[in-house]
Amino acid sequence: MQASVPPTPFSPGRPSSVRGGGGGAPGSSRPSWRSPPRPPCPRPPTPGVRGAAAGPTCSGKAAPAFGTASQNTALNGKFTSYGNSNTLLDDWTGADTTYSLKLSDGRIVYAYSDTFLGKVNADGSRPVVIEEGGTTPFINNSFVVQGTGGGLTTVHGGTAAAPKAVMPPAQPAHWYWAGDLTQSGTEVQQLYREYYDPDPDNGTGWDMKFKDNVLARFSSGNLAAPTVQAMPSASGVQWGSALLRDGGYTYVYGTEDYTDPQTQVNTKYLRVARVSGTDLRGAWQYRTASGWSSAETDSVRLMSGVSNEFSVTKRGSHYIMVNQDANIAFGGEIDVWLSCSAAGPFSGEQTVYQTPETGPLGSYGDPDIFTYNAHQHAALSSSGTLVISYNVNSLDTTAGPANDNYRDVSIYRARYINLPVSG
Repeated sequence: MQASVPPTPFSPGRPSSVRGGGGGAPGSSRPSWRSPPRPPCPRPPTPGVRGAAAGPTCSGKAAPAFGTASQNTALNGKFTSYGNSNTLLDDWTGADTTYSLKLSDGRIVYAYSDTFLGKVNADGSRPVVIEEGGTTPFINNSFVVQGTGGGLTTVHGGTAAAPKAVMPPAQPAHWYWAGDLTQSGTEVQQLYREYYDPDPDNGTGWDMKFKDNVLARFSSGNLAAPTVQAMPSASGVQWGSALLRDGGYTYVYGTEDYTDPQTQVNTKYLRVARVSGTDLRGAWQYRTASGWSSAETDSVRLMSGVSNEFSVTKRGSHYIMVNQDANIAFGGEIDVWLSCSAAGPFSGEQTVYQTPETGPLGSYGDPDIFTYNAHQHAALSSSGTLVISYNVNSLDTTAGPANDNYRDVSIYRARYINLPVSG
């Protein structure tokens, strides 16, 4: 199945039927509804743990056990109500990526990549985007901040009348997609990946290329005004797939998105770096086959099948990776892997959920619907429950209001699930 995946940085780990770059005025973003041929139909959704493997024993502690996941109705309802409210017309109505960070003052920051703002119609549809003659703003990255009282507020650049991404394009036909984020002192630090369209007028919409990694530093009191600097990019690894603080280090997980030039088969490999302390501007070390090196090009492939976005968290003596298996083209499996070290190796793969929206037998009854880039949210989880999100999208190529992501705003929104965990 893997050979059927188009050779693009976000397929199947993070494809998007809306993506920025090219067209319009300099610095603008242009959504593209053009997509590759329809992939093979995923398996029918069957929620629950399947194929559980024995995880490692760490410091004498047995691997945690996972129960049957269920929808997190509170979070899903919260974002449905917020997205449909029309209280403001420059706020969030749908997006993907969906990282989160709890700040020291108690606020929770949700970080997104491609984002729809604007109005939701009474029938659950949205107007087409501004670039296609409609009224819906579309930007390539944004934040939603949950205040200490629980209310949600959208953060974007520009103005209410003319919203822009919080990380606007560096130049025409370029755009930034969000990586994971952390807090260092009074700063919110977030890694972004820059992409570009080498030929924005060729009409494919799937020839985007990764350019480099950058670090955006925001004052925790102003998430719309970043200071930006270049970050390690020599190896072509998209750093920031996940971040984890552990043992005096911040671990930086990256995805190497490799397409074989002969077969055009796309394989995604895990790579790991770390920096002392919490400031990502420090000197990075890279995981090698035998230890750590200060040279990025010494980093090695640690496993295959990771998504472009995933998560690693620590529970007791174990490290838990939540990942949507990129070896299955447009599949709906959410898996957990376990390790005794932040840098792996990860083993004991278990499928803990099958996304029910996926494919013609899914809840939408639509073969174009797919899911991707599952994350665990440490800020939302508890001792007995892991809260995991995943993104929902469509490969629909229909132009105009009949397109899936216009006709039904619920599609292009994250879903949250609760995964019981014990041990």
